[in-house]
Amino acid sequence: MTAAAAQGLVRLPVWRARVVLVAFGAAFLVLAARSLYLQALRTEFLQEKGEARYSRVLEVPATRGRILDRNGEALAVSTPVKSVWAIAGDVEADAAQRRRLAQLLALEPRELERRLADPGRDFVYLKRQIPPETAGQVQALRLRGVYQHPEYRRYYPGGEVTAHLVGFTGVDDAGQEGIELAFQATLGGKPGSRRVIKDRLGGVVEDVESIRAAQDGRDLVLSVDGKIQSLAYGALKSAVEQHRARAGAIVALDVRSGEVLALSNVPSYNPNSRARLTGAQLRNRVITDTFEPGSTLKPFTIAAALESGRVTPATLVPTAPGQLTIAGYTIHDAHPQGALSVAQVLQKSSNVGAAKLALALAPKTMWDLFKRVGFGAPPQLGFPGEAQGRLRAWRSWRPVEQATMAYGNGLSLSLIQLARAYTVFARDGELVPLSLVKTGAAASGEKVLSTETARAVRAMLELAVQPGGTGPRARIMGWRVAGKTGTARKLVDGSYAPGKYIASFVGFAPASDPRLVVAVMIDEPSAGQYYGGSVAAPVFAQVTQGALRLLGVAHDAPLEPVELPGEGEQAREST
Repeated sequence: MTAAAAQGLVRLPVWRARVVLVAFGAAFLVLAARSLYLQALRTEFLQEKGEARYSRVLEVPATRGRILDRNGEALAVSTPVKSVWAIAGDVEADAAQRRRLAQLLALEPRELERRLADPGRDFVYLKRQIPPETAGQVQALRLRGVYQHPEYRRYYPGGEVTAHLVGFTGVDDAGQEGIELAFQATLGGKPGSRRVIKDRLGGVVEDVESIRAAQDGRDLVLSVDGKIQSLAYGALKSAVEQHRARAGAIVALDVRSGEVLALSNVPSYNPNSRARLTGAQLRNRVITDTFEPGSTLKPFTIAAALESGRVTPATLVPTAPGQLTIAGYTIHDAHPQGALSVAQVLQKSSNVGAAKLALALAPKTMWDLFKRVGFGAPPQLGFPGEAQGRLRAWRSWRPVEQATMAYGNGLSLSLIQLARAYTVFARDGELVPLSLVKTGAAASGEKVLSTETARAVRAMLELAVQPGGTGPRARIMGWRVAGKTGTARKLVDGSYAPGKYIASFVGFAPASDPRLVVAVMIDEPSAGQYYGGSVAAPVFAQVTQGALRLLGVAHDAPLEPVELPGEGEQAREST
């Protein structure tokens, strides 16, 4: 460099270099202070940022309690499954991987793309409750942003046999119908949670801590006997098919404990596969549906008359000429009779005789007994949708209404209400409380009839199933039976529909020391027969005989075949 050039250079002031050095030093000190502040004093800040990327709080599902029958057989159990979910914005998968994922999850590719379309969604379910083997295949794809967590799926070994009793749970394992809903607090338990560290593919690499332990649900032991339940459902289903009926229902009660030993409805459904479930299949007709009971109500009318002291079983009631007109309405008997004893009124199922016995009573007398045996009030089983039926206040009764109520028209009740009411005749006047849960002990009943009246009606009910009565097809070999048939015109939109009937039978056995009450209802039989004695009584006989054998109940009648009447020989009850 020449001297001239050197003289042309401008020398920078020393202070400027010092200022730059101080500025860099100050910036370093600020960064160091910030680092010290975050790492030593505000450690939670960095932890939160790190945890936001790798830490997850996972729900630990509680195992739902099992539902068992009285003998310990499983009616509902929980099996482990997996649910697949995703953080839409984090999903990294090519077209082939997405097609394979959709195939494994049984989704249309377009549906999968729709669920992953919003990158802002932090959580979206791709498929709930898939089998463990399918979950393993999904995991093998090793897709970023696609995760799994464990759940439980409910399985019902009894299928359609126990469907209306047990009910089912939803996809979130909460009860939606039946016992599953009624006892959700007992069965459901409480889920827990735990904190884990996950890698970029969603795999758990470290279990950090348990935040809340899961509390498993408790097992529930029902009163039903699985074998009797299967017997009842099979017999009912066969009868509904044979008589081309719209529906049917049956319930069996233990007289001593009040436990429900069987409860079935047809049509039914498979709770393990509910894709095509309809409302008609869901209806638990035993508990939630009401109907006019027809002649099965006559024993209570006769019991009220006996309790009043106005008549005895031998008192004669004129029923000729087989009809009775009240305020322009005529009551008919199917088979006109002459004078009948009170016992024969029940045996022959005379509407005219029952109406005359009722009209001799004060309306409040009849109403009081109906109310005491549980009509017009739900049976307090704790089951969802329990019907209370319809029993109008006695002050509004007109004479014609009182007369028709005597044989079961003008009031409504459920099948389980009717079955429970019959326990007063089986238990010497005591009305037993019912239970869907196993108690294993004798129940204390409420006295609603005198012992003398209850036993007198029991004898009449036994007469009603003998030859000459309306229900001989209810008899079984080895045990004495007592019961009553019913055939009622069906109410449709407030009026009686022509040609539509409800056939029923309610009875108990052994008559000498009752153990079982069984009630059967067949809705709209359409194959030609529609009387309770022809349609419902044989179902009662089949179920009662099988149940008594299963329970080991001692015989109280000869072990001789029962001679059943021919189709044209059976007496018909009035409707």
